[in-house]
Amino acid sequence: MKSPAKQIAMLLGWLCIYSTVTAQYYLRGEIHDDKNNPLQNVKIIVHSTGYLFQSGVGGAFGIAVSSRADSLSFSLDGYEPVSYKINNTNEYQKVVLKMLPYTASLQKHYLLSFSTSSAGLFTRKMSVADETYSALVENAFVKTNDQPVTGLTLNVNRASYSNIRRFINMNSVVPEDAVRIEEMLNYFNFNYTPPGGDSIFSIRSQLSSCPWNNANNLLFIQVCSKKLNLDKIPPSNLVFLVDVSGSMDMPNRLPLLKSAFRKLVENLRPVDTVSIVVYGGVTGVMLPPTGGANKEKILQSIEDLNAGGFTPGEAGIRQAYRLAYHSFIKDGNNRVILATDGDFNVGETGEQELEALIMKMKQGGIYLTCLGVGMGNYKDSKIEILAKKGNGNFAYLDDEREGEKVLVKELTQTLYAVADNVSMNVQFNPDDISEYRLIGFDNKRTVITDTSSTLLGGEIGSGHSVIAVFEISPVRPFEPGQNNGVNKIATVAISYSHPGKKTTLQQLYDCLNNYKALDSLDGHYRFATSVCMFGGLLHSSPYLKSAGWDEAILLAKNSIDIANPLHAEFLELLNKGKKIYVSTKKKKRREKQE
Repeated sequence: MKSPAKQIAMLLGWLCIYSTVTAQYYLRGEIHDDKNNPLQNVKIIVHSTGYLFQSGVGGAFGIAVSSRADSLSFSLDGYEPVSYKINNTNEYQKVVLKMLPYTASLQKHYLLSFSTSSAGLFTRKMSVADETYSALVENAFVKTNDQPVTGLTLNVNRASYSNIRRFINMNSVVPEDAVRIEEMLNYFNFNYTPPGGDSIFSIRSQLSSCPWNNANNLLFIQVCSKKLNLDKIPPSNLVFLVDVSGSMDMPNRLPLLKSAFRKLVENLRPVDTVSIVVYGGVTGVMLPPTGGANKEKILQSIEDLNAGGFTPGEAGIRQAYRLAYHSFIKDGNNRVILATDGDFNVGETGEQELEALIMKMKQGGIYLTCLGVGMGNYKDSKIEILAKKGNGNFAYLDDEREGEKVLVKELTQTLYAVADNVSMNVQFNPDDISEYRLIGFDNKRTVITDTSSTLLGGEIGSGHSVIAVFEISPVRPFEPGQNNGVNKIATVAISYSHPGKKTTLQQLYDCLNNYKALDSLDGHYRFATSVCMFGGLLHSSPYLKSAGWDEAILLAKNSIDIANPLHAEFLELLNKGKKIYVSTKKKKRREKQE
């Protein structure tokens, strides 16, 4: 009897002889994407045998086949699968795989605005403690003759303001990259003016003086979206995706979210549907799709949420989207509401992987709203990425009042979109304006340095008021009554699409010279200016030349609506901020002297 070793040797020998007789051809080639980048680990199926192979380094492959003609299939996640019929297997093959739309989107960096000049990149601090924020670059002045047109993304995000409030109420300096002035302005929904007729937006502008630079002016552009008729709002399919990992076991995290969700549930209609998915020690469906009429069952499921375990965020997101897909309401409001401290420490932890997941899922019309909570390990950068890639919005809940504001008082703004992919282009008249600087809407440094970056449109909810502020350098000083309402200093174009539709629409507006000194403007413009000053002071803007905390406080005090508790709170935050920052500055000065 032959030994096992001899049997194996004989078998290998026969296999070599067999392959020599049968494999008369050697099929070689390489695989690239449509940008000529080599693709590794592409699955290759040979149809004549059904055998599976993979491309190697540089996208190359080599396969022994038995006939001159054959056919192959090529597939790779994120790319369109293709099949090739090959008439001569001895010829070198060049295979091209085309990226799927969501994969192509991931290759791009997306801008919040086109207003950053590479000549003046002011970078702020990126993080504090275990909290992470995207490294931002403050917009610099742009010469109108070089770049008369600029663009910016419009959305309803307001998370930055409530996060800033948390730090100041803890008597702490605010991380500079946590300051996003456009979200601070969004928080107040200034002087809402409904659009007329069938218009989606109303647009207004105001030209005024600049309190921190007497040689410059401020241009305010306000955009208000139409309000949906509450009686005609389409039914909602909401999936609450709740982080119940161990890091959420704190009073300002899971208990705060449970309180916010309870308030939302109280306002559900019988036609609405709610599901609950949790991820933590376990990941799964806590509540299957349940009608809004069965509030007791939904509220009990919320009450039963408990924290513990790891944070498999990626698995939870997949489960939530599966549930949203299976309970999808055609022409309805289909949305996943992710509530987390952003600490994804198990699964696809990289922002790129999470982006890919969200970008792929939103193609079917399921949007994403993100609610951030917590302190110490709050991952603002991850939540921001998820919301933007999910064609949705995000907010930060620092207390129960904020939860009620976001999910009850501003429910339609938060959850019901009237326009998607919303961006605004502004074309300045170089005869009147020599330079301009967009305040807020700052971009990430990685985005600025990528010359292929494009503008990413945002989502606008029902009845929202967005305000953009430009600091401009006039060719000649503007004066009251000088060509007022006659010459056009800028043209605004709002680009958008209806929710769930791909057709891009546009609404135009002319900014006329209607100059008024700041102290003679309506209160909401002066209040918005004080918000801009507050943000500039928090992130140590080099552009606030002749204004400080006292000037910002005085402007706010003279412009607030005393009947509005949010205005009163803002003034209180300004006063607290002054004490914190002046004290910190004195401390640093003493340390230097020592």
